[in-house]
Amino acid sequence: MSPSQPASWSLPSSSSIQEYSQVRVSIVPNVKDVPAEAFIQAYASHLKRSGKLEVPTWVDTVKTGTFKELGPYDPDWFYVRAAALARHIYIHKAVGIGALQKLHGGPKNRGFRPQRHTDASGSVQRKAVQSLEAIGVLEKDPKGGRRISQDGQRDLDRIAVATLESLRENDDEEEEEDEEDDE
Repeated sequence: MSPSQPASWSLPSSSSIQEYSQVRVSIVPNVKDVPAEAFIQAYASHLKRSGKLEVPTWVDTVKTGTFKELGPYDPDWFYVRAAALARHIYIHKAVGIGALQKLHGGPKNRGFRPQRHTDASGSVQRKAVQSLEAIGVLEKDPKGGRRISQDGQRDLDRIAVATLESLRENDDEEEEEDEEDDE
């Protein structure tokens, strides 16, 4: 035993490390701990309820990419897109508009030739990011692109915790119903 280590010092067992990591996740959940679809829907409804997000006038007539034939059916699609962009930027630190275009792009139908990936509309991505930046969720990164601001991270984490709690409540209710059905 080296002189710098006290006599009672020992390495933690692997099981205690795993227990700690599981406890830590349950103590402070964040956006990464919540399923993407549930978080995006919750954050989109929050953005719509708050009324702070500036929605362009052309959202009801625009397509989201050149590879699309029609515009979105959901009248609240801009809020959903903004929520998806906020989540993506939260997870991937600093992201530019070009990367967001690739993310929301899709296959272009080229007739009898094979499909190829086409980027989504840059204007839609840019306006959604600018709207999120105006309400303080995002900020410009000095190295380029956008990153999540401290206030934005706090808001997203708060909504993630609320979403995770509601999902757990729904799971508990379903388990109780299953137990009642078994009896």
